Amino acid sequence: MTVLVEPRLVNELFSDPLLLLDFRFRNRAILFDLGDLQTLSPREVLRVSHIFVSHMHMDHFSGFDRLLGLSLYRDKQVHIVGPPGLTDAVEAKLRAYTWNLLDERSHDFTLVASDWTEAGFVAEAAFRARNAFARIDRPARTARFPLEDPEFTIEAVALDHGIVCLAFAFQERIRVNVHKARLDALELPVGPWLTEAKQAARSGADAVTEFTAIAGRVVTLGELLRKQALVRAPGQRIVYATDLAFHPNNVARLCALARGADRLFIEGGFLEEDRELAAFKKHLTAAQAGEIARRAGAAFAQQIHLSPRYLGREDDLRAEFEHAFRASSAVEGQPGRDGAPRPDWTG
Repeated sequence: MTVLVEPRLVNELFSDPLLLLDFRFRNRAILFDLGDLQTLSPREVLRVSHIFVSHMHMDHFSGFDRLLGLSLYRDKQVHIVGPPGLTDAVEAKLRAYTWNLLDERSHDFTLVASDWTEAGFVAEAAFRARNAFARIDRPARTARFPLEDPEFTIEAVALDHGIVCLAFAFQERIRVNVHKARLDALELPVGPWLTEAKQAARSGADAVTEFTAIAGRVVTLGELLRKQALVRAPGQRIVYATDLAFHPNNVARLCALARGADRLFIEGGFLEEDRELAAFKKHLTAAQAGEIARRAGAAFAQQIHLSPRYLGREDDLRAEFEHAFRASSAVEGQPGRDGAPRPDWTG
């Protein structure tokens, strides 16, 4: 199975939560949260086009300086989206440094920061290196989602962590796989042209769109689909949720976002013996996280953001999470987002 992105946790489970969505066969990546980036190589950081920040606690935002340092001498644009206050936080970070050596001859690096709510964007500003990162406010935009791309959307819901904390979902519009035997029957080779064809299929390109498979051989998107050399299926859904209190409103909202997710990354850092402490800190226990994953019908769930107080007890946390996740029914075979039975896929 070929997927558009490969999700990867950047840090070990007791460190800052950070999820990289790496686009296959492309020079692009997306980040959920902006904590410690040290384990990412400069090349990986420089592939990032969009960052979605859940909230501005230090362990979710401290990687900003590394992002800035690596990007400063590049001609590129990075978008950072988060809850209200994110744009002011980016401005404050930039104002902490002296930029007297930047001018119109500098590399054209630009940060675009946006404050998002479920009613749309409420603030947005651009910070350009060639302008010494002076804030340039932009009109607020009405938007259903934080990001809509021809091939995918990023969805979000606001959760309660004592402050607003966003949970995010990556939804691939459609999955496109190559059927090798049928490609061979058409006497067509694999190659870079197939990446272009799959991208066109995902974005709903016209059936007459042409691709040069080999010298002298042109094939249309419509032919590839009719002959089932390219096979379309429901797109992948990846959900990231961290730092939330366990109460009915949060649970209902997160379950709606994560309904039938192919992969759910969810905080669950406290043991049940410390349930009251978790509630005081507005975090989930491992068992509560597993319960939410089960209720949502996630096909695969990964527990993240473990409390350092349990160093050496990771197995206990995992056991409580897995017990709650698998408690009353096997996840495989539960209905997906479209009501159809889920395949038996564990990642």
